[in-house]
Amino acid sequence: MSHATTSADLLRQNVALDSFNTLRLPARAAWFAAVDSVDGLRAILDDPRIQGLPRLVIGGGSNLVLAGDFPGLVLHVAFHGRTRVQEDAEAFYIRAGGGENWHDFVRWTLEMGWPGLENLSLIPGTVGAAPVQNIGAYGLEMAEYFYSLRAYDLETGKTVGFDKRDCAFGYRDSFFKQAGKGRYLIAAVTFRLPKKWKPVTGYVDVSRELEAQGIAAPTPLQLSDAVIAVRRRKLPDPAEIGNAGSFFKNPVVSAEDHARLAAAHPGLPSYPQADGRMKLAAGWLIEQAGWKGRRLGPVGCYEKQALVLVNHGGATGADVLAASVAVRLDVRARFGVDLEAEPVFVGSA
Repeated sequence: MSHATTSADLLRQNVALDSFNTLRLPARAAWFAAVDSVDGLRAILDDPRIQGLPRLVIGGGSNLVLAGDFPGLVLHVAFHGRTRVQEDAEAFYIRAGGGENWHDFVRWTLEMGWPGLENLSLIPGTVGAAPVQNIGAYGLEMAEYFYSLRAYDLETGKTVGFDKRDCAFGYRDSFFKQAGKGRYLIAAVTFRLPKKWKPVTGYVDVSRELEAQGIAAPTPLQLSDAVIAVRRRKLPDPAEIGNAGSFFKNPVVSAEDHARLAAAHPGLPSYPQADGRMKLAAGWLIEQAGWKGRRLGPVGCYEKQALVLVNHGGATGADVLAASVAVRLDVRARFGVDLEAEPVFVGSA
């Protein structure tokens, strides 16, 4: 005979988080629960044992630096399922649970004949984390194909809908990293994938990969395959070496600052922005500052891509913080440009 899910079924104490963050940093949660239903989540949040404690929502842990043990409740998003919810003359509307693996979801949409997300192939993490970070790669941001999401408000206990405007997307930014930080658990996300598809092949690495394969007019799956090949060449697999992907945002500077930098550094890669500013390549700045392949203790910049900090083994959150600060100080000293970390730092070392 079945019984209603209770917090006693779901809540666990003193849980190791090493396998829940791709940097593989050691940390423990005072309380932990995997959440796959709203009823289960409500039961957990009503439990008297966790009242007043801080809360942390995690997905794949690929954008997380655990600087120490977490003294409150860690909620691991485990909402699953993916489906086409509707279709009109112009687009397919595809929904996935917040706990779905992002890359698996992207490949599934392509195999089903619903293209659009192929440039975001092989980005680690979950569907629910994608809007928080507004993930992007090779000329595409997730926000371009985002339609809506359903989230659970951890303060009011209500389920809330968000459209694109509500999410206030920016470059690697959203409402969920600003005013809504820590307040919502994203249960499901819906994407609008237009039927008129155009390949985005403006990035040199991707166009070169397609050219090397002799592909002039790629299909969505071929473009996804090219992106995967590029990423595998340049970026470490978190399953093999601990990392959180691109660790620093590409800085955006004024036209005047760009002109000054370009004059002093003729090889400076830069990309014009709609507002007249220029986006710089953080990886290039870090490499020029001498950090590519360099270590500071157990943490260093990846030998094939300076933008990625890796855990060579035994690193703590304090080690990651020290290395990231050292990189930022060197880049600032050399270029006068401030780098901002992409991952979220949680806890205290």
